[in-house]
Amino acid sequence: MAEHVDVLIIGAGLSGIGAAATLAQRQPGKSYRILERRSASGGTWDLFRYPGVRSDSDMYTLGYRFKPWMGEKALADGASILDYVRETAEEYDVERHIRYDHHVKSAEWDSVTSAWTVTAEVDGKPTTYTANFLWSCSGYYNYDEGFTPDFAGRDDFTGQIVHPQHWPEDLDYTGKRVVVIGSGATAVTLVPAMAPDAAKVTMLQRSPTYILSLPSKDPLALGLRKVLPKQAAYNVTRLKNITQAAALYTVSQKQPRLMRAMIRKLTQRMLPEDYPVDVHFKPTYGPWDQRLCLVPNGDLFKAIRSGKAEVVTDTIDTFTPDGIRLGSGEELEADIIITATGLNLHLFGGVEVSVDGKKFDAPHTMAYRGLMLSEMPNFAYTIGYTNASWTLKADLVAEYVCRLLEKMDEKGATTVVPVRQEGVAEEPFMDFEAGYVLRSLDQLPKQGDVEPWKLKQNWFYDVRQIRNSELDDGVLAFS
Repeated sequence: MAEHVDVLIIGAGLSGIGAAATLAQRQPGKSYRILERRSASGGTWDLFRYPGVRSDSDMYTLGYRFKPWMGEKALADGASILDYVRETAEEYDVERHIRYDHHVKSAEWDSVTSAWTVTAEVDGKPTTYTANFLWSCSGYYNYDEGFTPDFAGRDDFTGQIVHPQHWPEDLDYTGKRVVVIGSGATAVTLVPAMAPDAAKVTMLQRSPTYILSLPSKDPLALGLRKVLPKQAAYNVTRLKNITQAAALYTVSQKQPRLMRAMIRKLTQRMLPEDYPVDVHFKPTYGPWDQRLCLVPNGDLFKAIRSGKAEVVTDTIDTFTPDGIRLGSGEELEADIIITATGLNLHLFGGVEVSVDGKKFDAPHTMAYRGLMLSEMPNFAYTIGYTNASWTLKADLVAEYVCRLLEKMDEKGATTVVPVRQEGVAEEPFMDFEAGYVLRSLDQLPKQGDVEPWKLKQNWFYDVRQIRNSELDDGVLAFS
């Protein structure tokens, strides 16, 4: 017989463990399981092992609302974040609810029984669970394979080619010439981390990215800890950082020329005199049309000033036996090439979903408050913000699901589903120009042009609309 639980969570990463901990606090009477494909918890923070791996959001907002981050660094290393996530799982007795090495293959909703039947593969054999409510916390990228363009001449290169998502434990880059292809968060983390040991590290970018330096430690946070209880100190720092990030985003959207000039000025100060800032650090898009990259204490700029790292802005013509020939004709010699070229987006972990025998068709559904989908009963998903910390949204989703479960109990309802309203126009799921999003927009649900179908990507707005909204809003149908 299939094991039955009230809530079945897919994924034991940052989102899944946060969801379970919130459920344990707010709905202690609900039974739940977490199905995790891998043999360890932590998700992203256990998977990625490349040099210098760290958060690209400050830990006072990447940390859970209910568990203060007590580390010294605001931009923490991956190992410290993993410890924090696993410590949370222990504190809230989540660990015993996790079933590892469970690769979820399918999820089928049956309106007659008002339940999901979820099939997972364990050691090559199918295992079945049933649940009243299904919650996807599997993130949005493919764990199996990162995105790598089809580079001409790739097989001609005689050195090593590495994607950061699959970093070899035994990779020795000491004294080697390293070329990192990319200009996003992973690339700007790798370059300063590898520079001290490599002969030279070159960041090869097709186009520049906005990069801001952030102090590695937050003086206010460390000061408040001395005079306030740890939760109170954490709350103040968290709100301060949320406000600052929201203000930065708002100004970037409303006054892009002003923000562009400010970022350029700050960047110029951190680079050598007469450095060609406009060649390597002047993006063609506006600030926050793509995610800003944060670097702790300007470590990338320090690596460039030291001469151990450089930035080259050009296109790739072909790989050669000894490196990369650029569109300009120049050749970059390399012993190791790292393709920090992004992620492959993967909705709900690639699980095959059906509702009453009908295959789920994501592009024909609409997102409700950025956490449920039309035509999908008793289902929620956690996807974080694109313009702020992932966990800020994850916390709100977890709180909302707990409120929703409580409301269902109050009403004696066994089913809840957002009902799409007539006249709501469709818009792309994410208004974001990152490559991994643009490559996959046609595979994603839509959002609407009016609330509660429109995503605002704004925490202050979502606090009102998600944390404090009325559940009987005329859109959610309870039965």
